[in-house]
Amino acid sequence: MEAIRRPLARSSLVALFFAVLTVGAFICTRYLDSSSALMDRSSSQNPILTTKTVLDFPSEPTQNHQNTPKTIDIPLNCSLGNVSRTCPANYYPSKIFVEDQKLSSAPPPSCPDYFRWIYDDLWPWRETGITKKMVMSASRTANFRLVILDGKAYVQTYRKSFQSRDTFTLWGILQLLRRYPGKVPDLDLMFDCVDWPVIKKETFKGPKFPAPPPLFRYCGDDSSYDIVFPDWSFWGWPEINIKPWEALSEDLKEGNRRSRWTDREPHAYWKGNPTVAATRMDLLKCNVTDKQDWGARVFAQDWLKEQKEGYKQSDLASQCAHRYKIYIEGVGWSVSEKYILACDSVTLLVKPHYYDFFSRGLMPLQHYWPIKKNDQCRSIKHAVDWGNSHHQEAQAIGKTGSSFVLNELKMDYVYDYMFHLLSEYSKLLKYKPTVPDKAVELCSEAMACLAQGLEKKFMTDTLVKGPSFSSPCTMPPRYDPASFHSVIERKHNGIKQVETWENEYWQNQNKQI
Repeated sequence: MEAIRRPLARSSLVALFFAVLTVGAFICTRYLDSSSALMDRSSSQNPILTTKTVLDFPSEPTQNHQNTPKTIDIPLNCSLGNVSRTCPANYYPSKIFVEDQKLSSAPPPSCPDYFRWIYDDLWPWRETGITKKMVMSASRTANFRLVILDGKAYVQTYRKSFQSRDTFTLWGILQLLRRYPGKVPDLDLMFDCVDWPVIKKETFKGPKFPAPPPLFRYCGDDSSYDIVFPDWSFWGWPEINIKPWEALSEDLKEGNRRSRWTDREPHAYWKGNPTVAATRMDLLKCNVTDKQDWGARVFAQDWLKEQKEGYKQSDLASQCAHRYKIYIEGVGWSVSEKYILACDSVTLLVKPHYYDFFSRGLMPLQHYWPIKKNDQCRSIKHAVDWGNSHHQEAQAIGKTGSSFVLNELKMDYVYDYMFHLLSEYSKLLKYKPTVPDKAVELCSEAMACLAQGLEKKFMTDTLVKGPSFSSPCTMPPRYDPASFHSVIERKHNGIKQVETWENEYWQNQNKQI
């Protein structure tokens, strides 16, 4: 009997086990069905600007599941329709939980070297800090004031910028908040969207002005204290049909693959608006004529005509067809610099007056070939002839310049630069920011849901889908005096080397006449 009773007991347990599983499966199925129905009803009442699900987690566990971060896709919530700029409450997470961050086991990469200039840009306030009075004194020329509190953005507009510069600058900052929720510290700043810097160093000498007004903008120069920040075109320039940088950089890579460097036109190419600067008008004199060929092919860009004709002649990827491309500043610095550098062509960089946030990381004879500003035609002629007789060296310069902007200037690093700059800036504030009386809360929905045309498309294309579970890149240390001197000396020596070669070239040319 004992031998019979034990098998029967085991059979009863097995039967009971399967019965529990069956009931559990039935309950779970009913729950999932009811949840789906609730989600369907919720979706019909709150339409969202996407076809993806809000939370996209792996459905099956994998072997390295504990080291794989969850991917969260949080689309725009345009459920309030096109009549309101109200931000949806508690829709986007205010922070990333610590346990979620630990899922990403890979350490963050080191930031590119040009991040080091953040310390120098904020150097004027290292001892005094930044007071509210200093910030408010920068409102004289600012387009807007931005306050970030608890991960939310509040904006007070003083004056509209040219075209959509302010719009896409703010859009980029909102995407930074989506990318790193809860990580961007509280801050209060002024932003000027005009091309040229205005906080002149000579104005703030002596004890009367212990520190200048902190003012953010797109470029600076050696005689100013303006704080440089990534420009609006990284998120698109709808007025002239220039795509956001992430998409355009892929187009430029494809353009590079269409032709090898040696198969390209052996000339220097430039196309742009020459009327905005005297140096650009001088460049037109370098164009080929019946009597003289300086090796340059220069074209004036008529943007009104281009707009009427659908921008058929201004596709940037199709302009990677020359061995050399010329970069020359306009009224201030030009956003075209990154597009020119990305072409695998040798960038002939006419001596600049301004710098943007990344260009201080460029080295002559490594990323570009320097061109004299006051003797452009002869300088371009020498550069083209040198490159056409030194193919290997010229291709290396073009390739290194492209690698710099396509790898060290990818959007991951653009956002990280913004993050580190704003974080370091926030540390200098001597007061707790508060929401200005005339400021309004700004979020991605308030901007994109009401946008139209290319503006809406570019915002949709550049929307940060959800929080990043990877930390920002690790900041390199500030330049010490010796390393800073070494960087400046390398730049100086590279430019002097080219000037020496150029002088020898023209001396030989004159002997042959």
